Amino acid sequence: MATTERLGPSRTRRNSNKNILTRIRHGQISGGGLSRGTEMSEALLQERDHQAKWHGIPVMLQRLYDSSHLNSDLSQIHSIIKEVASFLSMEAMSFVTEERRTAQESTSPNTYTFDLFGGVDLLVEILMRPTLTTQTNFPKMSDDLVKDCLSVLYNCCICMEGVTKSLASRDDFVMFLFTLMSNKKTFLQTATLIEDILGVRKEMIQLEGIPNLPSLVQSFNQQQLANFCRILSVTITEPDLGNDDKHTLLAKNAQQKTNLCPSHSEVNQESPDESSLVTSPLRHSLPQSMKIVHEIMYKVEVLYVLCVLLIGRQRNQVHRMLAEFKLIPGLNNLFDKLIWRKQTSTHVLHGQNQNCDCSPEISFKIHFLRLLQSFSDHHENKYLLLNAQELNELSAISLKANIPEVEALVNTDRNLICDGKKGLLTRLLSVMKKEPAESSFRFWQARAVESFLRGSTSYADQVFLLKRGLLEHILFCIIDSGCKSRDVLQSYFDLLGELMKFNIDSFKRFNKYVNTEEKFQTFMTQINSSLVDSNMLVRCIILSLDRFESQTDDVRVVEVLSECSLLSYMVRVENRLTILFRLVNIINVQTLTQENVSCLNTSLVVLMLARRQSKLSLYLNALREKEYTEKYPGCLLNNFHNLLCFWQRHYLNKDKDSTCLENSSCILFTYWKETVSVLLDSDRTSLCAIASYIDEAYMDLGRDFLEV
Repeated sequence: MATTERLGPSRTRRNSNKNILTRIRHGQISGGGLSRGTEMSEALLQERDHQAKWHGIPVMLQRLYDSSHLNSDLSQIHSIIKEVASFLSMEAMSFVTEERRTAQESTSPNTYTFDLFGGVDLLVEILMRPTLTTQTNFPKMSDDLVKDCLSVLYNCCICMEGVTKSLASRDDFVMFLFTLMSNKKTFLQTATLIEDILGVRKEMIQLEGIPNLPSLVQSFNQQQLANFCRILSVTITEPDLGNDDKHTLLAKNAQQKTNLCPSHSEVNQESPDESSLVTSPLRHSLPQSMKIVHEIMYKVEVLYVLCVLLIGRQRNQVHRMLAEFKLIPGLNNLFDKLIWRKQTSTHVLHGQNQNCDCSPEISFKIHFLRLLQSFSDHHENKYLLLNAQELNELSAISLKANIPEVEALVNTDRNLICDGKKGLLTRLLSVMKKEPAESSFRFWQARAVESFLRGSTSYADQVFLLKRGLLEHILFCIIDSGCKSRDVLQSYFDLLGELMKFNIDSFKRFNKYVNTEEKFQTFMTQINSSLVDSNMLVRCIILSLDRFESQTDDVRVVEVLSECSLLSYMVRVENRLTILFRLVNIINVQTLTQENVSCLNTSLVVLMLARRQSKLSLYLNALREKEYTEKYPGCLLNNFHNLLCFWQRHYLNKDKDSTCLENSSCILFTYWKETVSVLLDSDRTSLCAIASYIDEAYMDLGRDFLEV
């Protein structure tokens, strides 16, 4: 009987506690009734506190609520917040050290209670209250009070993802936090909380909504700028969709049709228009912290933001600003001292689109190389990577070859180029040759150098790099180094293609290095093992061969054509057909991405050159025979037909820039379009139409997959 008497009241109290929590949660969700614990009497809260193990948090919050008005005693508010903070900080520390993935009430009871009884909303009110009134004579919050409020909110975010999402949904609070960044004493706590909040927001904020953003950035010191760049990177980068299907060109094209307006990230990348830049005081006053290159360039975040901006919608304006403030000469002077001051041990390869979790030194070097790649890629400012002597060398190469200098070289402002004995590109080449075989830096180094060669082919640029032994180094890496990384090999195939394209000297050097049948077979095995990786090199060889065959009045060309094993291999039609068959067979419309669409364009190059030589029907018929030999008639040609239909949709889009196809092939885009139209002709009597090589029974095989 006594046992029953003890159990009864205990159960009643537990049920009562549950009812209180249930009523509060219901009120918060519905917006009616009891919506915060501070609406309850202090006596009731104290009565339930011990049994519910609330540790006095609801009572403290009620006192905080009662005393938190504009003219209240801020020291009293601060003391209450400090008391609450001691309970929450321990849970946050425990949560971080134990690496809990999901925060529940059971793992963070104090934080849960604090949020349930309105603590998070109350702190937001306290922080923002001065901005919501026109009253001017109320007590000013101390920096320490603001810092403690922010720290409590951050600890709540650590322990409960729901708190982070709730704060992230409040645009007014997010924008308010940016105003707190102007105070150096509260900057770090503010930046940390903003970064956490922006990481879970479903909709990206718009930077134009931040009050006085230019002057805010202007006021940052070096450390603040680096931290701000962490925040900035979230606002200017497209979110990772986390689904490979979303990255296919088919899906991207469909998404572009539905989203006609620029994304928030694209809008955030914009600078002021040209007219305002000319008159703006910021035009010639880059933030002081960014001018002191040697003190901030160790910050990975700064490099990342610059990389994103250099490939964004406003890349030309960003280029001009970075060039004007001599970023490249600054990096050149730091190269040996800071950027590549020592060799780093071999490390795990990180692809171009992967988040890097490696050491700060490695991450910094990778972002530095990405910056050079972004800076040089298809842009006339690439010559800023050279010094005066090297620019003169390029001019001398053009003069000796009796060809005009590249216009971008002539227009380069020599006040903005590298100084010292070597330019940045030459320093990079020196480091590249010493890199260990399996180092992932090889991938990024090759990408950076390749970007210097991209665009319209420049003979002088190629010879400049040939004279520094780049071709021999690439061939060593492909043939002799034992490198097995597909990413590294792909980067070297692409670089080799740009270095050899249309250049008779390159093919002579190739033949001199690949001087045995064994070496040649090793080289071809590497190419054939993955045509997705090597197809750009194959395209350059085929295009070069086509040009050389039209220059047989040149003795040097005739000599190379007769002696070069690579050209001899590619001149044979059966070898080209094998490559064409494989290129068409390894892709389809559903699997096309930015990475493998080059296979489709390389197959088109093969057929465009065949059309020039009136051999298009020979190639199409060979594909038909291959289908029957492999016992799947109609599959290959229907797949190719679908791919070309997609090609028309993709490349004939008015917003699509087709100059890259022209520059890389030296074939007018009109000829690309004409060839595709000829191949897609529905007239089955045309010997140049794919349809005429597909038997009636197999027509439209798989055509439904194109309709997305």
